[in-house]
Amino acid sequence: MYVVKSPLSDVDLKTVAEALQGALVDLVDLALVAKQIQWNVVGPRFRSVYTQLDEVVDFARVHSDTVAERAAALGVPPDGRAATVAVGSGIGVTPEGWVDDSAAVGTLVEALGAVIARMRERIRATGEVDPVSRDVLVRITADLEKQHWMFQAGNG
Repeated sequence: MYVVKSPLSDVDLKTVAEALQGALVDLVDLALVAKQIQWNVVGPRFRSVYTQLDEVVDFARVHSDTVAERAAALGVPPDGRAATVAVGSGIGVTPEGWVDDSAAVGTLVEALGAVIARMRERIRATGEVDPVSRDVLVRITADLEKQHWMFQAGNG
């Protein structure tokens, strides 16, 4: 079997691998959380919240693919399996059943905030070790922060 060799040292690769794997897990879970809430949102702002949640799902799926491909390019096998995501995500528990539109937005604000905090830690960890992976994480975090702002603005 061919194994992809990384240009990074073993020590640096371990740091980057942990950052990328953590980002992958959080992004996969963010997509799942947004989809779960989308299926159950109710209330006067149903349509706008539903549509905004679709944007988060699409964004999280695209960025999770980017992160997984960056890991693979460095010789790190990405792990997006359900069990791995369930154990490693930094997002809290998603409400069960119908979710009022304001509560849905609040849940997304919390989820995005948790992911952003962890992404900023990963940016710091990869800083000098791997500027390429750091840049990937910076771009993703900028998009996360934009979504975070938009959901917060929606709840006034």
